[in-house]
Amino acid sequence: MDYQIISSNDKKYLEIISSTTPMRSESDALELVSLCGENDTDLVMIHYAALSEDFFELKTKVAGDILQKLMNYRIKAVAVIPDEIIQKGRFRELALEMNKGPHFRMVASREEAEAWLLQ
Repeated sequence: MDYQIISSNDKKYLEIISSTTPMRSESDALELVSLCGENDTDLVMIHYAALSEDFFELKTKVAGDILQKLMNYRIKAVAVIPDEIIQKGRFRELALEMNKGPHFRMVASREEAEAWLLQ
């Protein structure tokens, strides 16, 4: 995973920019949890380029598996995803539901993602 550590407002988070192998399984989520532990943070921003296409196809259950793993380990995460993808088909329903909770959000801009993550 291509990531950087961002410090802001006395907090730090991992920003996952891209990956040679986009996140597509629970083991990828566990790798992310491990990176959080190594960097002493429970905050993560994930960019669209770091997620596999399967993440956006709900029938594959990839999104559910990854999100559940992050929630189990109490990782607060936000995904920066183009609005046209967020609003597409059944994925829109998942985004609307997840955006109601305190653990995971899907937003269209990095600025919005950072504001939510650091609140």
